[in-house]
Amino acid sequence: MGIETILTFVMAGIFLILFANFLSNLISFKSDNPSKREPYESGMRTIGETWIQFKVGYYLFAIIFLIFDVEVIFLLPWAVVFKKVGAVAFVEALIFLVILGLGLLYAWKKRALKWE
Repeated sequence: MGIETILTFVMAGIFLILFANFLSNLISFKSDNPSKREPYESGMRTIGETWIQFKVGYYLFAIIFLIFDVEVIFLLPWAVVFKKVGAVAFVEALIFLVILGLGLLYAWKKRALKWE
């Protein structure tokens, strides 16, 4: 694949993104209702300050959960065909699990899993 082909795909991708944004702005419904710009919580107006800081640990905990949850999804197809793939795939899966374990150990040492 030549550089011309790659540049063509990049330019086509940029064009499609810009065209999709232009088209959505062109045909979307626009409303200037001031109530649409008000912050709300569960459909109710907020009481007090709306911009509060959350502890970053909550976000870290959620991101780590999502990462490990998605990685388990990668293991599911492997587990389904476990008997057919042989020893090489078993070793590859073990390497994958060791890398996951190292990531978990790193998060544990950084106290990202501590819920306080």
